[in-house]
Amino acid sequence: MPSPAEKLRVLLRQDKLHVMPCCYDALSAKLIEQAGFDLTFMSGFAASASRIGQPDLGLMSYGEVVDQVGNIADAIQMPLLADGDTGYGNAMNVRRTVSGFAKAGAAAVMIEDQVAPKRCGHTPGKEVVSREEAYDRVRAAADAREAGADILILARTDARHEHGLAEAIERAAKFSELGADILFVEAPKTVAEMETVCRELPGAKMANIVEGGETPDLPHAELKDIGYAIAAYPLTLLASAMKAMVTTLEQLKTDAHRTSDLMEFQELRHKIGFNDYYDVSSRYETSRRKH
Repeated sequence: MPSPAEKLRVLLRQDKLHVMPCCYDALSAKLIEQAGFDLTFMSGFAASASRIGQPDLGLMSYGEVVDQVGNIADAIQMPLLADGDTGYGNAMNVRRTVSGFAKAGAAAVMIEDQVAPKRCGHTPGKEVVSREEAYDRVRAAADAREAGADILILARTDARHEHGLAEAIERAAKFSELGADILFVEAPKTVAEMETVCRELPGAKMANIVEGGETPDLPHAELKDIGYAIAAYPLTLLASAMKAMVTTLEQLKTDAHRTSDLMEFQELRHKIGFNDYYDVSSRYETSRRKH
């Protein structure tokens, strides 16, 4: 069987835009796979909200994040890209992060150039480290791969916010020279900026589409024509799930009718995996379902 990283390499060789809904736990990742998507990304924003109920401001530790990566990777067969934030320290921490994510089953790890603690890419207060520190992070990630970590490197820069698009493109170009496989210039503000990013940078590029965020939410065909290989939707599932839960809680509080808004119980059980479990367990006399 090909490794998760090799599965992702195969996808990136295809001439298409890979639409990538982002997950936050094993169940959301399973639903993405069941819906027929080719890959997913563990959104740091969504995972922080789901796992610890806190905003994506660097509050989750490396240990919590890599544990979340492992749980998600175990639940799916498609490639998982995962948010490694700033690498959780200096260049040596970056190496450990990249190696740990590979062991946990991630196909790619994202390393970014924000000052720690990082912030969500579409929220105020972002700052980036110097070019030298940013380059060291990507260099360390590439070194971890050379040392045996079978994983792709998704290198992200948030320099557009403070220093303009030209600085962001220069950083991303250097990231590619240092060994990054996928480039991510966060938060271009116009279609023209998105076109410039894709025209001036080599290799696979990722667009990050936050509904209500700074980057234009373009149709998939237009994103492909511009030159993106991946379109990530980091908050779409989380926002959908939260809205549904809040609505249902209000209905429950007032004793309003809510059945029509719920997934039917049999379908829910099927999607979680009860039927698969029963099919496999039926092979073992002592584990068969009792009727």
